[in-house]
Amino acid sequence: MGLLQKILIPVLGLVLAFCFYSSRENFKPEMLKGKRVIVTGASTGIGEQMAYHLARMGAHILVTARTKAKLQQVVERCRALGASSARLVSGSMEDMATTRQLVEVAEAELGGLDMLILNHVGKSYFNYFDGDVGHVQKLLDINFLSYVAMTVSALPMLKRSGGSIVVVSSMAGKVGFPFTVPYSATKFALDGFFSSLRQEFSIQSVNVSITLCILGFIDTENAMRAAADVLLMSPAPKEECALEIIKGGTLRQREVYYRYASTKLPLLLRDWAAELLDLLVRQRYRPERLRAA
Repeated sequence: MGLLQKILIPVLGLVLAFCFYSSRENFKPEMLKGKRVIVTGASTGIGEQMAYHLARMGAHILVTARTKAKLQQVVERCRALGASSARLVSGSMEDMATTRQLVEVAEAELGGLDMLILNHVGKSYFNYFDGDVGHVQKLLDINFLSYVAMTVSALPMLKRSGGSIVVVSSMAGKVGFPFTVPYSATKFALDGFFSSLRQEFSIQSVNVSITLCILGFIDTENAMRAAADVLLMSPAPKEECALEIIKGGTLRQREVYYRYASTKLPLLLRDWAAELLDLLVRQRYRPERLRAA
């Protein structure tokens, strides 16, 4: 069995890598021209970069985040980059009214929706779990329940267009990582909900794809501020990450792993050598550098 594992894991890795890179080559930017896309969490980081990529591709873009001033700057740049149109709705995803308003604007002003990119996250901490159940509940509302609410509201339009749902998640939603307990809980919830929903879509022949994006350490401002001093690894660029998410969603891929070598390949150990994977994860951290709570 030991020899079989040693052979099987590398072979599986090669097959998965081949499938990943082969499908990626089929992407063409013109696939997004004229498409109607919502991007949440678009004022900074990966969401902002996705908006700019979509603008260059000529999409109709509706962006949302809490900060209206930042969103206005994003919208102005999207227009300058060549977006077919760019609009904004500001508000907190903790308020379910914001999710309804977004969908209403998309239907009224865009005439429908082709792609829903769910990317927003609530503010949390990077440290040992402090036992605050209220914080976990609040983060679930923002990072999980609002994703469900947005999907439910947008689904009629996506069914009409044969559209796509793109869910930005994390390795912390596939493997237990230290110092991100509340955040990790919400990402595991996303995996469970959208993977199950995908199965039901298949059974019911619903022509709406669901792409779950599993991201590693990305050089967003928030991630760098929270974890750069603690993690023993280099962050990947948010600009490239954003493009890979768009490609995966456009090609209707089941899952996107970025970067592939640091996300998908370690998951091959999860069922074969879980304790080894746990050890490798812990060795990537310098807990003595955690900031005092």
